[in-house]
Amino acid sequence: MKATIKPLTQRPAWKALAAHHKLIKKLPLRKLFAEDAKRGQRFTAEAAGMFLDFSKNCITDQTLKLLLQLAGESGLRGKMDAMFSGAKINVTENRAVLHVALRAPKGETILVDGKNVVPEVHAVLDKMTEFSNRVRSGEWKGHTGKRIKNVINIGIGGSDLGPVMAYEALKHYSERSLTFRFISNVDGTDFVEVTRDLDPTETLFIISSKTFTTLETMTNAQSARDWLLAGLGGEVKAVAKHFAAVSTNAEKVSAFGIDTVNMFGFWDWVGGRYSMDSAIGLSTMLAVGPDNFRALLAGFHEMDEHFRTAPFEKNLPVLMGLLSVWNNDFLGAQTVAVLPYEQYLKRFPAYLQQLTMESNGKHVTLDGKKVNYQTGPVYWGEPGTNGQHSFYQLIHQGTRLIPCDFIAFGHALTPLGRHHDILLANVFAQAEALAFGKTAAEVKAEGTPDRLVPHRVFEGNRPSNVILADRLTPKVLGQLVALYEHSVFTQGAIWNIDSFDQWGVELGKVLAQRIVPELESETASKLKHDSSTNNLIRRYRTLKGAK
Repeated sequence: MKATIKPLTQRPAWKALAAHHKLIKKLPLRKLFAEDAKRGQRFTAEAAGMFLDFSKNCITDQTLKLLLQLAGESGLRGKMDAMFSGAKINVTENRAVLHVALRAPKGETILVDGKNVVPEVHAVLDKMTEFSNRVRSGEWKGHTGKRIKNVINIGIGGSDLGPVMAYEALKHYSERSLTFRFISNVDGTDFVEVTRDLDPTETLFIISSKTFTTLETMTNAQSARDWLLAGLGGEVKAVAKHFAAVSTNAEKVSAFGIDTVNMFGFWDWVGGRYSMDSAIGLSTMLAVGPDNFRALLAGFHEMDEHFRTAPFEKNLPVLMGLLSVWNNDFLGAQTVAVLPYEQYLKRFPAYLQQLTMESNGKHVTLDGKKVNYQTGPVYWGEPGTNGQHSFYQLIHQGTRLIPCDFIAFGHALTPLGRHHDILLANVFAQAEALAFGKTAAEVKAEGTPDRLVPHRVFEGNRPSNVILADRLTPKVLGQLVALYEHSVFTQGAIWNIDSFDQWGVELGKVLAQRIVPELESETASKLKHDSSTNNLIRRYRTLKGAK
């Protein structure tokens, strides 16, 4: 396959897109809509419970045709098939990439090194179900015989962002007699504030670390163990009644004091940022129950199948991925704002930051050659309507082009008077304002003084997608996350990068391990860093009163 795919900027469709961009870059969306009364209906796609309106992107039919051609020239279909078949497409780590197997129904066959992994996935799901039912029903008791009322997930990165996002997103469906909290930051404040008002006798910790060696997670885990034992008179056997582990390192889990019966594993073909539907989602299952968790998985799978089988011109993740390439590489957009008009999705943009930027923040191609084009843009955002009163000013009238994804639902989970109609009116209004703006003539016609006219002009031509679904259910959340997962895959396939490694997170962690003993030693050691780092270490030691 590699031999038949040209470098990105040499592909005919890429060259054609570059020429095409020069022709349409000043073509306003006002004109495109005026000349095509059905544009708002034609530039849409619908599948798996999601409706996508991409008509307010700065594209024409020819743009879309060339982007779809680029997908073909980039071997997107073959790369998709390789992922779903269990091929080791994570080339730098020689691993398969099979988060899709985590939500495959029983009876399906997905092979890794000739072995069907689906039965193993369902064995873990069944084990999680049994554990969750025991905790939720009160059958599971703590060391003193009290039932568990508090569940704390300790993890970081994908072992935290997914569970936090899912808990907040599905709080409407959660068991309200249980309190769920999350600790990730190695800053001690995180641990202290999360546990401040909790009773150790009623608290269950889930330690989420595949290797059980992650510095931040295990530092917090040790503090949790110390906190628990301090509250239970130092009885070490209490640990087994108040801790579970999501890990594959049975030896370290057992040494910590956790019964390995309460250890839930996952596989090296599951990347951290793609793991929320694996055992990493144990806290999610505890919160919403096994049935809702399986509905979440069903939503993931439905979008997986749409992505795998739908023609590209009707394929939601493919369309979103191609539009992101267009906005990033041809329109020069450096960021994407994700704007959920649903308060339950308040942590969704933070979740997407890892999914998108850890996946596609790469500077070399699959074969190690330096890219000569832009890869992963910066993803960010906040829920609407809050963002409208802070950063939307920059989106509407700033000098940077910021494509926006608006996410909204036809029904509120918590209906209250006129709130939802007003919320959705803002979604549609913001997308309309970004696309069409307000001309100087329109501003003047309102009687605005000439000196204020420039300040009140909106240039428009700011691209956006609107994603609509009926309501935020566990199934729909799965569909939404999978939509973005496969959009990320599409972009990485076009850019010919490895979307599934994350070497960029390693260097700082390695250096931190070297610096920790230099900060903690009782006497100053000879420092071998640069002058700035050496000076900062010495100043910190002075601040803490070290010699």
